[in-house]
Amino acid sequence: MDFYNILITWYLANKRDLPWRNTTNPYHIWLSEIILQQTRVAQGLPYYEAFIKQFPKVSDLANASQEQVLKTWQGLGYYSRARNLHDTAKHIFNDLNDKFPDNYKDLLKLKGVGQYTAAAIASFAYNEKIAVVDGNVFRVLARIFGLEDDISKIKTRNIFQDLANSLLLDKENNDAALFNQAIMDFGAMQCLPKSPNCVSCPFNSYCYAYKNDKIDVLPVKLNKTKITDRYFDYIVLKGIDETIKINKRSGKGIWQGLYEFPLIESETFIPVDEMCNKIESTYKNEGLLEVYCYESEYYLHKLSHQKLFIRFWNVKISQYLHGITMSDIDKVAYPIVIANFIKKNYDKF
Repeated sequence: MDFYNILITWYLANKRDLPWRNTTNPYHIWLSEIILQQTRVAQGLPYYEAFIKQFPKVSDLANASQEQVLKTWQGLGYYSRARNLHDTAKHIFNDLNDKFPDNYKDLLKLKGVGQYTAAAIASFAYNEKIAVVDGNVFRVLARIFGLEDDISKIKTRNIFQDLANSLLLDKENNDAALFNQAIMDFGAMQCLPKSPNCVSCPFNSYCYAYKNDKIDVLPVKLNKTKITDRYFDYIVLKGIDETIKINKRSGKGIWQGLYEFPLIESETFIPVDEMCNKIESTYKNEGLLEVYCYESEYYLHKLSHQKLFIRFWNVKISQYLHGITMSDIDKVAYPIVIANFIKKNYDKF
């Protein structure tokens, strides 16, 4: 099987026109790859364009505040990516004389850059001969070549990386950027996780999974993520000065560095009447004027490893809060579920 030429022929007929593919600028490529980690292209593209517009050069990103970066990232999720992006921009600008590393080995030293991202930047910006291996590539190689190793294990990555490298280097005049773009697009567009169009696939006469009815079982991933339920009751606290109380999340948990309303978190469901009593007890010494739950049902917000059941409570007190004004309330970065709530209920505050 001439894997390289079959793949490239498919790609040239089906490739997506994406802005980061029309440049060898390592900053643009790095930015796109960080945004697209665990994010679909359709969702990530507007964020890429927003970052390029607001921070045209790595120096602009380095000199921005963390609040600016998080606000631009708002809604994309996995906010550690944004914090790492900002830290790495400052490192490149301040410590590397505003110059990106120009090889895979040195790119791996950057914060937030793993093997896949380093290979992508090295091949797309500098055409270094190294294959990318992401979720799409795992799926393509596992199915076509019948690799049944558990991809949740670290040692399995080396098996796939060696195979991908050998396929890239199979041709004397290989093009690393072209090959990597092709195999990623093939996984994203043709060899889909569910219901791939195997009938029209150019590899169907060679594909192990297709011939052995294993499309739904490859790639193998045995280590399933455990999902934790959490219950968040947010207090939209308003003082007589017409300001709202917000806090900045700290620690290493979800949404670090983002803003939120005062929070009561519990491990189990708390009935509405019981939560009302809890809130009244908490704020009775602060001149409690009103308690009102916007929705008695929870908003369900799903993360990769958690399900958050969220309620919002309107609480007014007869004290000055010196919090954020309504005119400024949408100027800081929030988790998307709170940002959406503010947008929907702005007139009710």
